[in-house]
Amino acid sequence: MFDAGSDPAGRCWQTGPMSTDQQISSASPDGIDTDAVTRWMSDHTDISPPLQFGLIPGGRSNMTFTVTDTEARRFVLRRPPLGPLLPSAHDMAREYRLMHALATSPVPVPRLVGLCQDPSVNDRDFYVMHHLDGIVVRDIEIGRTLSAAVRTRMCHELVDTLCTLHRVDIDEVGLGDLAKRGGYIERQIKRWSGQWEQSKTRELPLIDAVRDTLARRAPTDAVTTIAHGDYRLSNCMMDPEGPVVGVIDWELCTLGDPLADLAGLLGYWHEPGEPEPRGDNETTGLPGFLSRDEMAGLYADQMQVSLEAVDYYRAFASWRLACIGEGVYARYLNGQQGQQDEELDLDQYKVANTRRVEAALLGLST
Repeated sequence: MFDAGSDPAGRCWQTGPMSTDQQISSASPDGIDTDAVTRWMSDHTDISPPLQFGLIPGGRSNMTFTVTDTEARRFVLRRPPLGPLLPSAHDMAREYRLMHALATSPVPVPRLVGLCQDPSVNDRDFYVMHHLDGIVVRDIEIGRTLSAAVRTRMCHELVDTLCTLHRVDIDEVGLGDLAKRGGYIERQIKRWSGQWEQSKTRELPLIDAVRDTLARRAPTDAVTTIAHGDYRLSNCMMDPEGPVVGVIDWELCTLGDPLADLAGLLGYWHEPGEPEPRGDNETTGLPGFLSRDEMAGLYADQMQVSLEAVDYYRAFASWRLACIGEGVYARYLNGQQGQQDEELDLDQYKVANTRRVEAALLGLST
């Protein structure tokens, strides 16, 4: 058990403008045993019960809740989705370990309260962290509240933070045994092919075709760094003036190829004039946000790396997102994400997964 102590700064976690009713519910939401979790939190930090819990909308994988006590202390609780889970997915202990390891590094992460792996408390593993002051720019409406100058600064700060992560000494922070130090693409292809087979709702032969091409062309000279695995604008808590306050959602983090992180960021990046943007990447088409090429150029300049292989990694990122997206689609079909305040167009989401793998094939053909 790790214990990060309390946060005297009283920072808060926000996901953009939400009403109090959206953030806090007096009833216990699906996925939370109010009494048991309250007792556990009382043992790990200062709280004044009763606690109020609210599901933060928009999560596509693990469930994230706001937790507020009677003295307005605020926390965030993360747990896996409801129902049966795929093997090795939704590992709360892994997420917690990563943020704990990076707490003393220059990478901004939330301050932690503790990790619970006792199923008698809340059925599944969960961890609790302190709130962060900031916003998550997860949709275009939030993006529109920002000036063009702030949007530009956010781009630079996103790249700066990614470079900071990739410069972390793996052994110095105690993550040398997190995963193997080579064969990242091969490991990822094996993992996500397996996840696709276990969660798929239809046949999509392109998944196998792209997988085989990716495997044949896998880079053999990649360096090894900490790879966040899902680094993007909406997985960073941003200061309203632009800086990254905290990097969140470490579920997919491992030791791997840093260019895969860059390609993942670019994969969510939408540019003006592009048709049918997917999800939160529509936001980056607003004035002030840099282009994909400009973002990649900032990274290459800082890290002194060649972008010769970036198209391969972007194809890999698109294929991987299609596999991940199928799992999300299946969980929503099965009602495993709890009562969400937002509507997810499942038909559109399914089509988007197909387009992702088509984009991967196109990228490998150029």
